[in-house]
Amino acid sequence: MTTIRHGIDTRIIWAIAIPAMLTNVATALIGIGDMWIVGRLEDAATQGAVDVGARLFALLFTVMNFLKTGTTGLVAQGGTRHGVHAQAETLVRGLVIGFGIAAALLLAKPVLQPLLLSALGAQGDVLAAARVYADIRYFTAPGVMANLALVGFLVGRRQVRTAMAVEIGYNLLNVGLGLWFVLGLDMGIAGIGWSSFAAEYAKLALLALLVLRGAAGGEVLAALRNRSVIAWASLRPFLSINRDLFLRTVILMIAGAALTRIGAERGAVTLAANGILYQLFVFMALLLDGFENAAQVLNGERYGAHDRVGFLRVTKAILWRGFAVAFLLAAAFLVTAGPVIVSFAATPAVAIAAFKVAPWMVLIPLAGVASFVFDGVFVGASWTRALLLSMAGAALVYALAIWATWSMGNQGLWASFALFLVARAALQALMLPRLAEGIADERR
Repeated sequence: MTTIRHGIDTRIIWAIAIPAMLTNVATALIGIGDMWIVGRLEDAATQGAVDVGARLFALLFTVMNFLKTGTTGLVAQGGTRHGVHAQAETLVRGLVIGFGIAAALLLAKPVLQPLLLSALGAQGDVLAAARVYADIRYFTAPGVMANLALVGFLVGRRQVRTAMAVEIGYNLLNVGLGLWFVLGLDMGIAGIGWSSFAAEYAKLALLALLVLRGAAGGEVLAALRNRSVIAWASLRPFLSINRDLFLRTVILMIAGAALTRIGAERGAVTLAANGILYQLFVFMALLLDGFENAAQVLNGERYGAHDRVGFLRVTKAILWRGFAVAFLLAAAFLVTAGPVIVSFAATPAVAIAAFKVAPWMVLIPLAGVASFVFDGVFVGASWTRALLLSMAGAALVYALAIWATWSMGNQGLWASFALFLVARAALQALMLPRLAEGIADERR
């Protein structure tokens, strides 16, 4: 550990944040790769089916990301409080819960998959192709859930570069297999499904090997043999934390969906323009989420060490660096907004509509970065109930703002979204001093 009591080696912030940023971007690019590969088939229904399938599994799997974040925070805390064996026990609990979720998803497949495909509007040839893709990829659920827990374990132990290498390797393998299966073996959309399936389980095998052969491998094997690790009394706190994180993610997804739904009600041009800007927001958020990862780990360690002073110093240090990067992203968008929007816009009308609300994309990184960092701080300290309440409060502010600015059209919608991000950070900042008092109370 290079972070000592009350002291901060700020280099470790970048050592965690930068690999996390690269990992997030690499993961985001995989969907683009799949769309490009299927585009070589020159069949609109097949390409549409991949888009529908990607959104289906975003709904199914993205909301389960709490397995990663919850594991990261608890592993970071456990390392400073009780050592490697506590971290290993946290991993085992994460794996057990992950496999339980995967089993539930598989049992629900005959009902859940058709329901979601219908809800996403798939019909005719698109629906038929989407079924082929989904029938294969659905069975990656056990691998996805286990991988979330394993990556969370590595990040919580500061093995961020290892996690980054695995994620980048996984994405390259997925794209490589997709090219081979679809274009080389002429497997069509099934090739995309099988490439995802093979890459996911290859990732699982590699992560399991790295964990079991690493410094914590013996402790993980011992925890797997210890039945008390997965007794109800041991699982309940972990489940409570992950329940709050799950509900918080659901609210966040609803907030994003509201942006899309309201844009759609205002016409295809507004919908397309908002889609461009929202994807740019997601890209910026993925970069800034690197600081959330840093906060999960470093604040988790300081919380586990009962070090209130160090906890607050780390929080401030990460916030300053987050704002610096957010400012650079805002400046970069200000300079490149023209060519970026034009390159994405399908028609001149879409480009004009996007330009009208583009100034919000200069403000949004600065509006959102504090909430991203505070998310990591709260997860690192396992203040997940407070995190959920702050998200719910911000969602209420968001809904009221949409109602109040309805007459402003799309400008009002984006103003409401920016306010949603600011409200999240403001509520978390108000909660932080009272919550941090409890860290000092726990000193031994």
